[in-house]
Amino acid sequence: MKEYSSGDIRNFAIVGHATSGKTMLSECFLACSGVIGRLGSVAHGSTVSDYHEAENKRKISIHASLLHTEWLGKKFNLLDTPGYQDFISEALGALRVCDFALVVVHGVDGPGLGTEQVWKYATQFELPKVIAINMVDKEHADFDRVLALLRERYGPKVFPMAIPLDQGVGFHKVLDVMRNEIITYTQDGTGRYGETPASGEWADKVRTLHEQLVEIIAESDDSLLEKFFEQGNLSEAELRSGVHAAFQKAGIIPVFCTAAESNIGVARLMDFIAKYGSSPVDRQKVTGLDGNDDPVNVALADPDTVLYVFKTLNEAHIGEVSFFRVYSGTVRFGQDLLNADRNVTERIGQLSFLNGKTREAVNTIAAGDIGVTVKLKDTHTGNTLCASGRNVRLPKVAFPRPNLHVALQLKSKGEEDKVAQGLAALANEDPTFHYMVDGELHQTVLSGQGELHLQVISERLKTRYKVDFELAAPKIRFRETIKSRGESKYRHKKQTGGAGQFAEVWMRIEPLARGSGVDFTESLVGQNVDRTFVPSVEKGVNAACTEGILAGYRVVDVKIDFYDGKMHPVDSKDIAFQIAGKEAFREAFQGARPCLLEPIHTVEIKVPDDGMGNVIGDLSSRRGKILGMDSEGGFQVIKAQVPAMELYQYSTVLRSLTGGRAAHTEEFDHYEEMPKELEARVIAEAKKAREEQAAHA
Repeated sequence: MKEYSSGDIRNFAIVGHATSGKTMLSECFLACSGVIGRLGSVAHGSTVSDYHEAENKRKISIHASLLHTEWLGKKFNLLDTPGYQDFISEALGALRVCDFALVVVHGVDGPGLGTEQVWKYATQFELPKVIAINMVDKEHADFDRVLALLRERYGPKVFPMAIPLDQGVGFHKVLDVMRNEIITYTQDGTGRYGETPASGEWADKVRTLHEQLVEIIAESDDSLLEKFFEQGNLSEAELRSGVHAAFQKAGIIPVFCTAAESNIGVARLMDFIAKYGSSPVDRQKVTGLDGNDDPVNVALADPDTVLYVFKTLNEAHIGEVSFFRVYSGTVRFGQDLLNADRNVTERIGQLSFLNGKTREAVNTIAAGDIGVTVKLKDTHTGNTLCASGRNVRLPKVAFPRPNLHVALQLKSKGEEDKVAQGLAALANEDPTFHYMVDGELHQTVLSGQGELHLQVISERLKTRYKVDFELAAPKIRFRETIKSRGESKYRHKKQTGGAGQFAEVWMRIEPLARGSGVDFTESLVGQNVDRTFVPSVEKGVNAACTEGILAGYRVVDVKIDFYDGKMHPVDSKDIAFQIAGKEAFREAFQGARPCLLEPIHTVEIKVPDDGMGNVIGDLSSRRGKILGMDSEGGFQVIKAQVPAMELYQYSTVLRSLTGGRAAHTEEFDHYEEMPKELEARVIAEAKKAREEQAAHA
């Protein structure tokens, strides 16, 4: 394998909204450079990057695939990422280790919600961006309209480096602004092209654009601006040297036009990346934390090895594969490195460069490069490995919280351990997948980014760990409380022939403010009850609060006062006062206007203007309360509060309402009293469940 200097490496993520053609664009990079003989097809499952069974089955990207090739003497490490929001973690992990982003936009539909999401993350990571307006060969493609939308959203620095001359079906001619030429592509899928000078109206058009380009480049650098004012122009050499610098500081966001299914326009995009794209040298250092949590810089030229694992994936017949970028030093086969996050030592096994599932074994991977290794024993996504004397943790990606939750129900007993092992492994691979064993409601809850995400997770769990289960709506953590004062005097008396049980508890209860919990107090006077029995009564009350009284849900926001009672010198004991305390509380609770509380979530929904009516109408049907609306990056942001029981599979419904152009986040906010008709239904369902459980006992 040829070795490349850091300055000759181009690490970039291909990102964008779903169905914009990212995978086919990746395929074109490999075809243009001769890695593959002809273009594969997403529809036929024959692309290099979409090689997993689940991807071929669904005809979409699910994993970020690592590809590499060479163009104009530069090594390209490209990461083809999924566009569906369910798999946003893949795009985030890829952007975290790249030096710039190639944002793909649909030539008919324009920028979508996915475009907005990856743009935001690329900006957070301070990455330069190149835009490819793809599918310019489709009917109704409108490059000018899409370009105008992009400029409206992202500013005047968005600038066309190429203009389609015959967009629509049959597109194959491009006006090249840098070269002042018309590029005519062959239509055989090879990506080859010929060049002729622009003439006539196209010469005027390209001259105007070229002058605008010179001005943009000059404005991004003070020394070039000075020359521009002195000379009235920039030389070709000055322009070309200025493009790279302007690109690094977002002085220009170059736009290209492509038709990836026929490999039109891609070669010139590759030329730009090779000549002007960011290399690891342009991002010389990254700041992490040392063993004392103090900031420390990791520089490209540092001799000590530091690498960051941005993705882990369990591959059949191979085991766990760790995808990483080297930030300093060199990684070698057999090298021992410290996992600074887990404080364990890992030995580096086989090293490879990838093209999808094709592996190219190497002995070393140098600073700035991206590769994989296998079978690290305790290293997962987001971990940093470093030389033992260089204890440093590089910053992790802040992944979005899950917004869809389902309960896992095993079809047969005895597979709990296999499920637990599988869920832990899958959560280590995918940071946006969470799971929780809920001891209160006796269920295992899986949480993900959407219905498709959880379907894929479930398939992996079933296939890899040979377990059978089904997914169902999770139980809701309702709460029980009271709305007025109540009291009781409960006597527990039991005689069994020998020593008996006796306890009498007098109790008052009253409601507390929301979020106060349970407050147990005693105000005993005199000697009617020995104070040693106070903890027994409290234990009984706590048991009743945990078990629930109305429908089996935990009691909250109640103040309890144990103010008097009676005892027997022989028969009074701990268990007697526990039982009396529990039953006294139950009696007082039933007489204090008990009610059910339901959890309310704050929901934030990002939706295009034309989807607002449908979304707001749907929220109203879910008993939602609109808190406010705002605009952000061409989308409307609705903030609302919605009961948790109305949010099951909401992400699926939201996508259906808006044609996949909306997304939401949700977070628990508070508890609120439930409407009476719903309360009656929940209580009846709980009673029925208890009866069925008793019948099977």
